[in-house]
Amino acid sequence: MAGTSASNMTARPELLVVAPLMPFVMEALRRDYTVHDRIHTNDPAAFAAAAPRIRGVVANGEAKVPRELIARLPALEVISVFGVGYDGVDVAAAHERGVPVTNTPDVLNDDVADLAIGLLLAVARRIPQADRFVRADEWPGAAPTLGRKVSGGRLGIVGMGRIGQAIAHRAAAFRMDIAYTARSPRANVNHTHYPDAASLAAAVEFLVVITPGGAATRGMIDARVLAALGPEGYLVNVARGSVVDEPALIEALRSGVIAGAALDVFASEPHVPEALRAMPNVVLTPHIGSATRQTREAMGQLVLDNLRAHFTGAPLLTPVDA
Repeated sequence: MAGTSASNMTARPELLVVAPLMPFVMEALRRDYTVHDRIHTNDPAAFAAAAPRIRGVVANGEAKVPRELIARLPALEVISVFGVGYDGVDVAAAHERGVPVTNTPDVLNDDVADLAIGLLLAVARRIPQADRFVRADEWPGAAPTLGRKVSGGRLGIVGMGRIGQAIAHRAAAFRMDIAYTARSPRANVNHTHYPDAASLAAAVEFLVVITPGGAATRGMIDARVLAALGPEGYLVNVARGSVVDEPALIEALRSGVIAGAALDVFASEPHVPEALRAMPNVVLTPHIGSATRQTREAMGQLVLDNLRAHFTGAPLLTPVDA
């Protein structure tokens, strides 16, 4: 095990937390470990002193754990991510050192899939606009603007992993015609596969993005894909903000290239472009894909269980392969 010694095995393990975590997770970590909370950014002197003793890193899905940080932790043994996404972690650098990385898959599938369908309904049926219409007491003097029917529509899913399949399962209840794109056709998925996002977008009316983030998918949903989706099409992004070319999306919305968008993630969150915030054909949520109490607690417990497994010599529950 990288950085492990006899003294390490008997000492209270020291952890570096590199991102904000839920209070109950921090409390649990502090019961069993010596926790250094973000000292790598807010207390360089303390970090320099503690770095030789830090055996674990705990991150969330948006955190950065680059090669440079890993290199400064000679005793590092494990990186545990609170989230299914880990594109901010340099997994290759960790694995070069023999350091496993874990995440929290599966426990958030339902919540993210539920939100994707909720956002699709919200943007197509204009639910936020209808809410404002009633609150502003406009109903007595006018009729609300008509929305777009969802049931029976053509849905494209960009990414057909666990969450993509959960979205498809829900969409089937709406009698939607479902297609998808992924790196290769999925043997256990009985929906039409398209080779890329542009060809998929051209065939559907609703495009839901749930592919992993990272360099391989950065800007995948670009002006060409949006043009293929067309003026009757709607984009829903519950993946990563980096997957969508945000300036191209703003222009497509502004010029009517697509009908609307519903977004839970953004390129520079928590900062959202004013242009998106001002557009009436856009539904915005603050990265709440897994934000239910039940799921966040399950995610936190999986982080704790992975750390406990590592430090007791048991097999990791959810290691990242690559």
